[in-house]
Amino acid sequence: MEQGGALVADERAVLPGRGAWVHATEACVGAAIRRRGFERALRVSGPLDMQTFPTTYQRNG
Repeated sequence: MEQGGALVADERAVLPGRGAWVHATEACVGAAIRRRGFERALRVSGPLDMQTFPTTYQRNG
């Protein structure tokens, strides 16, 4: 989910707006980031700030 230009994890699927599903594995998250899959799935026109997303995933995943 995108909030304020940043990619955030919606672990409980309760945040409003468009979301993107990804397997909870480091390989899938890494591939989605490298292939710009989150930008396409969330239909954002510019780049997403993904600096906090991998650390959030690693902490929770």
